[in-house]
Amino acid sequence: MTAFDQESIVYGVIRHVPAGDEFTARLQRRSNWSAIQTLPLGVDDEWPFLCREMFSMPGDDLFSGTYQTQVIHFAASYKAVEYEWEHWLRQFETLLKSMYWVSATVHLETELSGKHTFSWNSDQGHMPSDAELRMSCEWEREAGFAV
Repeated sequence: MTAFDQESIVYGVIRHVPAGDEFTARLQRRSNWSAIQTLPLGVDDEWPFLCREMFSMPGDDLFSGTYQTQVIHFAASYKAVEYEWEHWLRQFETLLKSMYWVSATVHLETELSGKHTFSWNSDQGHMPSDAELRMSCEWEREAGFAV
């Protein structure tokens, strides 16, 4: 098995808790939906790291999955994406810069280098902008012991 035969799983969540009135909250939620709609389709000619189909979000109200927090979740299976991880992160941060959010978490599970968790937090709530984002990373790896 070569390095490129190995599967990587990426999944996570983007959370947005709108401050203000319901009208503003709906505008911000729709803006987030529009940001995801700008991503390429998975069937496009060029292979995108992020595509529309890997994202899902509930509707605008309590009955369709949004009580207060808008929860946008995503997942994908890749062929050894860790070798292209800087590019994946760059595309994800470009998406985050175009959205409203308070936190985002990405989990990367790889066969060779274990599990990684990447987190972005915005105390005041991020609004669409080109401002620099701050990310933290945790690494977990299970190791077997020989007896």
